[in-house]
Amino acid sequence: MADLLSIILAAGEGTRMKSALPKVLHPVGGLPVVSHVLRTAKSFGSRIAVVVGPGHEAVEQAVTRFESNAFIARQLERLGTGHAVQQAREAFQNETGNVLVLYADTPLVTEKTIGQIVGRLDAGADMVVVGFRPHNPTGYGRLLTDGNRLLAIREHKDASDEERRVGLCNSGIIAFNADTLRAVIDRIDNKNAKGEYYLTDAVELAVADKRQIDYIEADASELVGVDNRTKLAEAEATFQQFKRAEMMENGVTLRDPQSVFFSWDTECGRDVTIFPNVVFGPGVKIADNVEIRAFCDLEDVVIGDGASIGPFARVRGGAELGKDVHVGNFVEVKKSKLADGVKVGHLSYLGDAEIGAKTNIGAGTITCNYDGVNKDKTVIGANAFIGSNASLVAPVVIGDGAYTASGSVITEDVPADAVAFGRARQENKADYAPKLRERALAKKAAKGK
Repeated sequence: MADLLSIILAAGEGTRMKSALPKVLHPVGGLPVVSHVLRTAKSFGSRIAVVVGPGHEAVEQAVTRFESNAFIARQLERLGTGHAVQQAREAFQNETGNVLVLYADTPLVTEKTIGQIVGRLDAGADMVVVGFRPHNPTGYGRLLTDGNRLLAIREHKDASDEERRVGLCNSGIIAFNADTLRAVIDRIDNKNAKGEYYLTDAVELAVADKRQIDYIEADASELVGVDNRTKLAEAEATFQQFKRAEMMENGVTLRDPQSVFFSWDTECGRDVTIFPNVVFGPGVKIADNVEIRAFCDLEDVVIGDGASIGPFARVRGGAELGKDVHVGNFVEVKKSKLADGVKVGHLSYLGDAEIGAKTNIGAGTITCNYDGVNKDKTVIGANAFIGSNASLVAPVVIGDGAYTASGSVITEDVPADAVAFGRARQENKADYAPKLRERALAKKAAKGK
């Protein structure tokens, strides 16, 4: 495969998003839209050039976080796609391979489609254009063809009535061998209805030069352009459909696929079962034979083989769950490491904790990890038993095999195999309950008056 440079156009203002955040930084599947495009281009070993608009420092930062060697060009005046590509001249001026032009607001273009484009160029095409057939072609440029030959791309505003009846539309994605790009880019003019320099005009210029122009058709679902909130939701829905299908093909059972939402980087092993209404944020890695029950929210967590999570659990913040761990209903785990076989069944919070193998955490247990300024760690050894309704005030260490009595507030370390009582002594007052009831009833009666 010839060397590849991807020029990603990211200078659009995105005013229809009605947002202080640039449109290409809005997330799909937990990843900024532009990062999806970068990720797909990088899968082919492409070098990256990104064209940004004025005041888009946040976009530049997002790009360089993802690809530190990216070339950043700036389009100070938005004069069209051809003009935008011209701003990246320094990146392609001495290029000897192929140049692919992508759009930062089109996050769902697949590796398969890019592979087809690159394959056509490597087979000798001078230019390759990606077309698609939307349900409603209004507003899209049309691909004008003669059999297998692409003759021109006509923008909707400049198209005749006959040309507007063409169903094959322009996605905007065009690839060139570098020589062809340099031969046509400066000959593009702005003699059109909008007075802009259209990159699409490169097709007719290349045809006039008798260069080989190919086109391919891609599925419309992967060419959704995110330029408003409706399109953002459409892109998210399509991404989720792709990801759900991928998961099921790889051996994951989804009890109700439409209610499960994945992140771009969610990893699941085989024979994982996911119940309805589960949401995955970024950074989740799940081993084999795991069960995620309904209404769980997971982010930045590694889950070991055979674990069971939920229902109604939240696990986040760099948590690590070992083999056969059980995290039950209404439990939150944050930045904690649970070794193999730990059980925390219900109504507990474990934050900044390290818990040894086969320890049991009783209902209502809280690791009190935050003093209003600092966060401290709770360490619990293996085979320990934490009684229900315990508050473990960090920093504190509870040894292997130790017990804490139910209702205890543990503020000091507990040695291995010890039992810790951290609660007030119980006192029973004989025959005192009727007096309390009388007092309560009198208070109620007084209120009624």
